[in-house]
Amino acid sequence: MQHVVLTLRNKVGLHARPASVLVQTCARFKSNITVENATKKSPAVNAKSILGVLTLGAERGHEIVLTADGPDELDAIAVLRGLVDEGFGDPE
Repeated sequence: MQHVVLTLRNKVGLHARPASVLVQTCARFKSNITVENATKKSPAVNAKSILGVLTLGAERGHEIVLTADGPDELDAIAVLRGLVDEGFGDPE
């Protein structure tokens, strides 16, 4: 099991398009992947579920915890770290 704590830097946090990008990216991996909003101390949700991700209310500046457990967990965490660090491809 691998996990990483990241700070959301993109303008809108995990809303609409960024949440969709996160879910689509997670779906590429075989590992079980969860995400939680550490700032709001939310329970972990399935990161492959758009409704679950949207319920987190994760905004810019919030810390999220991504956890991957499975055969490709290292790759999943590396790709997801890059996705968050790049602001989900949103221009600032």
